[in-house]
Amino acid sequence: MSSVSQVQGSTIAQANETAETKKKSSVSGKTVGNPKLSEKASKYYSELKKKFSNMDFILVSTDQKQQAEANAASYANPTKTVVLIDEEKIEKMAEDENYRKQYEGIIANAGSQISELAKSLGSNSSVKGFGVKIDDHGMASYFAVVDKSFAAQRDRIAKKAADKKQAKKAEEKRAAKKAAEERLKTKREENGKKADKVPGEEDRVTVHASSIEELIKKVDDVTMEAMSDRAQTEEERKVGQNFDFRM
Repeated sequence: MSSVSQVQGSTIAQANETAETKKKSSVSGKTVGNPKLSEKASKYYSELKKKFSNMDFILVSTDQKQQAEANAASYANPTKTVVLIDEEKIEKMAEDENYRKQYEGIIANAGSQISELAKSLGSNSSVKGFGVKIDDHGMASYFAVVDKSFAAQRDRIAKKAADKKQAKKAEEKRAAKKAAEERLKTKREENGKKADKVPGEEDRVTVHASSIEELIKKVDDVTMEAMSDRAQTEEERKVGQNFDFRM
């Protein structure tokens, strides 16, 4: 009987330990949805964030993975690479050493590549944030938030600087200027005053890519498109160059 009691006691202790291990609670820090981690996973997650302190981790609940990716722009961080990672991966990383090494390696590599890319773009880049997401098969995908208004503004400044070199050209006839102003006014009204729009969130575009090379191309494409869409017409340039400040 004594032996049986010991076995039963051991079984109960193991069951209690397993139940305690599987007990999950909410996590502090940046989250999407209401992710919960076991005590072991929560401890590991804290260590992971310390290990990659140069990155901005956002823990995503299982039911919000697609939503998090769709709203990637809202998580953009101008100083740190964002890492979107779900609760299931953290649980598995905490339990499986090989799985943990694999995913930590992916995170480190992605962070290094994005860091180099950010440095190459410099402080004048229209990119306002980078991020990485790792799927269930260990594949990293990247995203970047591009401010189209910044790209267009940069292009306008460059054009204005070039135009100033020819600022001493003969002034256009007042009649031509007035006609151009009227055409511009009509065009702006037809476009719902689009030219007078204050840049905001609607100017931010999120691009997704499966590699850094693809991300660079997509960022360039969005930037060039923004410059093209907002490029000044010949009439706009004439009005800007020939405005009479003596009046």
